[in-house]
Amino acid sequence: MNLELQQFKADFFKALAHPLRIRILELLAEGEKNVNELQTLIGTEGSAVSQQLSVLRSKNIVNGTKDGNRVLYSLRDPMIIDLLNIARQIFNNHLIDTISMLDKINDDKNKEFEVEE
Repeated sequence: MNLELQQFKADFFKALAHPLRIRILELLAEGEKNVNELQTLIGTEGSAVSQQLSVLRSKNIVNGTKDGNRVLYSLRDPMIIDLLNIARQIFNNHLIDTISMLDKINDDKNKEFEVEE
């Protein structure tokens, strides 16, 4: 794999590396929205939403289309939805592994406690 492609991937994932940007993408997966709609749904200041949209636009992750005096934002590539879903599955797998490990530790501690009594 060439260095340019690796750099593109690194920059792409850096653009996703912010909770507010992830939330924006999740909302845009439902359909296009303007800054005010995103602000209302997220419950944060418009300037914060605008700033994060700017990052996503600069990395060509979202598109902005003029609609009168507002801009409607949408996902540039619908495969972003798949990427977010896969990330959620990976997170869930890690969570399941962690829960299993904690259950085993608790079982072992309970067995030790039973033996001591």
